[in-house]
Formats: sequence, C-alpha cells, structure tokens
Amino acid sequence: MRIIKLDAINSTNSYLRELISKGNVEDFTVVSTKNQTKGRGQMGTVWESKTAKNLTFSVFKDVSRIETDQAFYISVVTALAIIKTLKELGIPKLSVKWPNDILSENKKICGVLIENVIKQSQLKASIIGIGLNVNQTEFENLTKASSLKSISGRVFVLDEVLVALVLNLEYYFGILETGDFKVLKKEYEVNLFRKNKPSTFKDAEGSMFSGFIKGTSPEGKLVVLLEDEIIKTFDLKEISLLY
Repeated sequence: MRIIKLDAINSTNSYLRELISKGNVEDFTVVSTKNQTKGRGQMGTVWESKTAKNLTFSVFKDVSRIETDQAFYISVVTALAIIKTLKELGIPKLSVKWPNDILSENKKICGVLIENVIKQSQLKASIIGIGLNVNQTEFENLTKASSLKSISGRVFVLDEVLVALVLNLEYYFGILETGDFKVLKKEYEVNLFRKNKPSTFKDAEGSMFSGFIKGTSPEGKLVVLLEDEIIKTFDLKEISLLY
C-alpha cells in the first residue's frame, strides 16, 4: 500500500478522484488527513471529525474485474474489513447498519462513502472513503455517535489502526476477486444490525412501518419481512431504519 498523508484537505475522496484523473494510481493507494474540512457521508450528509483525533481516509481500488451488478460487494468487503479490524482491537458488540455504517452496540463509530468510477457501463475503480471515530470522546449534538476510546478506555495509535484496516481490505478484496460471493454475503448478513428483530422503518414519504430485517438481495437491497408474511426489498433511498 502507498499512504499519502495530508495535514488538511476538503475531502480525501475528492483528492483521490483528482489523482485518478491525472494518471495511473497504484492499487490500495491511501489518502489520509488529520483534518477533513468538507467530509461527506451517505445521502449528502456531513461527516464531522476533530483534528488528529480520528481516521479520515480514502482508498483507491481497481475493481475492473467486478461486474457492475456486483457493485454492492464493494460495500460488503469494506464493512467486513472494518469489523475484522475492530474485533482485533477488542471492540465489542459490532454490527453493520445497512448498508455500511459500523456500530458498537447501537452507537455509530464508523461511516463509509463509496464512489465508483464507471466507464462505458463497466466498473473501473472504487474510491472508498472511511471515517472512523478513534480517540475523539465528545460529539456535539450527535447522541448516537461513539469512538474506540469511549468504548474501550484506550488511546489508539492512528497509523497502526489505518495499516491494519487496509490490510484487512486487501484480505477481503482477495476473497471477492475469487468470486466467492456466498461466503461474503453470509458473513455480512451475520453481522447485520437488528437482523430478525422487530424494527421500525421510515419510507421515502415519511410513513413509518414495522418489519424484520431478513438479509440483503444480491443487488444490495434490504430484504424486510412485513405484515402478513410479505417479503419486500428496499433501496437506500426508499427506506431508513429507526432504532
């Protein structure tokens, strides 16, 4: 892996995208910053992080061997790599809040933003942006946020966590590139937050309803068991899980 360290940048994803536009980028090139001034999350949300307390970084991955309809597995391997890393660090009660937020118990400790580069309807590259709360302990107006230090009481060396996480990304992408989708999907679904538990959801119109998360479809949609034994799949823009 090649790691590019920056003191401050508006967005590591944007910086990496600019690098790609200028020429060849080595697989698993990492752009990491102490201060990301315009970090982005899923669905246009903002990712806030205190300077030099957390990990904010992006990873370049060549995904040209992956079919476009298998793009969800990029999220799967990213989530699994993060969970494996955090388990190795002794963080308890980990789960994936679909599609790729990482929780400890019911507190969010990590967010992911994946931007795929597609040319002529073919996947070419992925820019995997990861924000991991490490040593920050105060989160203003974010009652559902926590960090590795808050949970464990330990201070972590950011560079060590970063290297371990990227090595686990390499491990899971290795499995993906062998085409072993069933193994990845099974492990991902074992870690799904609130799987098989009664949960409350909100749809795009703001209506609330109850159901049980059963898993994910091959395309990455959330599979929910509704009333009267009806199974329905939902896209990211169609549903949000309320705790």
